[in-house]
Amino acid sequence: MIGIRMFKDTKLKGYTLIEGFPGAGLVGPMANSYIIEKLNMDYIGFIESDAFPPIAAVHGGVPMFPVRVYKEDRYKLVVIMSEFTIPVETIRELTDELINFVRKQGVSQIISIGGMPTQKPTDVVYGIATTQELMQKLKSAKINVINEGVVAGVSALLLANSVQFGMPVMDLLIPVDPTIMDPKNAVSAIKALKKVINVDISTEELSREAQIVEAKVKEILKKTRDTHESYKNAVDATGPSMYA
Repeated sequence: MIGIRMFKDTKLKGYTLIEGFPGAGLVGPMANSYIIEKLNMDYIGFIESDAFPPIAAVHGGVPMFPVRVYKEDRYKLVVIMSEFTIPVETIRELTDELINFVRKQGVSQIISIGGMPTQKPTDVVYGIATTQELMQKLKSAKINVINEGVVAGVSALLLANSVQFGMPVMDLLIPVDPTIMDPKNAVSAIKALKKVINVDISTEELSREAQIVEAKVKEILKKTRDTHESYKNAVDATGPSMYA
């Protein structure tokens, strides 16, 4: 079972939800981590599942769940930050839970940020949307609209499932080399984001801090992976029935 737990009583009606679960080039986590930090967003909840690694992330001496929900009131933003790759077998259930959450909270739209694997990365941004209004925003922002292709992961199911509810969902995709983590891709993503929603974030700072951001995200994901593997190995040594 997957659940979104809010530990702060908050109203999210009219807010924009930004998700960027780990994927090709780790564009989403890099962009979202930077957005959360620069906007000093408030940690308001988390997502949990029996299928997620049984770990806690520690930041600034504070233990936190590895998949967190943040909000910022000035620009009416909700951002999801995940410190591990979502298990494939949970993606469909997670997507359903996110859609239910968005509809219940009255969130106005969802924007997904991700990487699009390619052998020849460029700084050109591509997009796809579920409503004519968002499609027009993409065109006005001179973001290349995808007419034919395939999208994968949580963002793919958000796009497909949202059509039946008439829910506004937009996907911003940055062409990346999937074997390389390049902070410049996060810069491209945030620049594109600024063209479609009202948010003021300096990408110059991200460009200057590129190596710091890259090292930070790499360290977070590595520690999460290593801790999970160490825990799994230790439990497996006591008997396979104790760990699923």
